[in-house]
Amino acid sequence: MGQLQAGIIPVTPFQQNCTIIFDTETKEGVVVDPGGDADRIAETARREGITIKEIWITHGHIDHAGGADELREMTGAPVIGPHKDDQYLLDGLAARGREFGYKTPARNLVSDRYLQDGDVVTFGTHTFNVLHCPGHSPGHVIFVNKDMRFIIMGDVLFNGSIGRTDLPGGNHDQLLASIRDKVLPLGDDFGFICGHGPGSRIGDERRSNPFLQGI
Repeated sequence: MGQLQAGIIPVTPFQQNCTIIFDTETKEGVVVDPGGDADRIAETARREGITIKEIWITHGHIDHAGGADELREMTGAPVIGPHKDDQYLLDGLAARGREFGYKTPARNLVSDRYLQDGDVVTFGTHTFNVLHCPGHSPGHVIFVNKDMRFIIMGDVLFNGSIGRTDLPGGNHDQLLASIRDKVLPLGDDFGFICGHGPGSRIGDERRSNPFLQGI
């Protein structure tokens, strides 16, 4: 198998970092957090010769999951994640899409496989460990590739910030506990792609992120 490579497609007015992770040799890959613009995501994969094997969801907010059902229909790839505690968010995606004026209607979502802490997801020979990291939402998960020292972080930790906790189901103390107990112990050399904006490394955030001082 080849090396892992990741490409980011900013989607929807929220400019969410939908990510295609793929093997450079086999050109098999997964789409993480297709919040919308499913046709553009599918066309990008076709143009680059990437076969989408699965669709992974970090959490149930519309900017991360709003296009998942449509992309599943386009590609035949199953939807994996998030944790079942975010089902109430997945059940409200269509309503949120109308509220935010999505050009293509968002669809409510039932996952093909829900995830929990300690699960493993794979494509080809590439393995990602699943960590349940609630706080931004109750069912948020992150995907950790230990071989490449790489994390798909969703909206848990950002470059210089952390996920919002003022939305329904958010909990600030719980989010900080997830970062302290699940993310930081992975190691300072782990890089990550987050849900919005530029990525970072755990060590850089440990040293300079104002939200992490003293936790």
